[in-house]
Amino acid sequence: MTAAVEDNLRNLGLDVIDVVNMRFMGGGAGHGPSEEPIARQMEQMVKRQERGLIKHIGISNVTLAQTRVAREMADIVCVQNLYNLANRGDDEMIDELAKAGIAYVPFFPLGGFSPLQSDELAAVAQDVDASALQVALAWLLRRSPNILLIPGTSSVDHLRENVEAATLKLDADAMAALDKIGK
Repeated sequence: MTAAVEDNLRNLGLDVIDVVNMRFMGGGAGHGPSEEPIARQMEQMVKRQERGLIKHIGISNVTLAQTRVAREMADIVCVQNLYNLANRGDDEMIDELAKAGIAYVPFFPLGGFSPLQSDELAAVAQDVDASALQVALAWLLRRSPNILLIPGTSSVDHLRENVEAATLKLDADAMAALDKIGK
């Protein structure tokens, strides 16, 4: 990890990196998080921060218990995990992080290699005159104020479509229908 941070500093021409997101490889189902101890890796991150190489620490691919351990060791600015309408395992974590003012960055917000699809999603999309993927992004933005989206895009038109998702208004009925998808 030390070499990676120093390589990034050199390659980017920086003296300090604003945020380093430490991804824990875990080995859980589907390469998701597992309950492996993370204290040793976190100690290394804290040392890099103390040396002034990084300003802020983020963590990725972690469980709620690991997040709590990391937060005891350092100020964590963000957590990045798999989360979307259909994969809602981090609901409790998102709520806990929101109370602490910590950003949550869902990866695969649109389902990843298998884009999100459901009758409920399609119906809400039709009702609000938007694409299903725009509705999925709008749901994430409305789900919690600490959710920070970084959806992938393949074109300028796709980028515009993603940005327009922030303007969608989802009423209580739409949110209730969407909330059923991941439960």
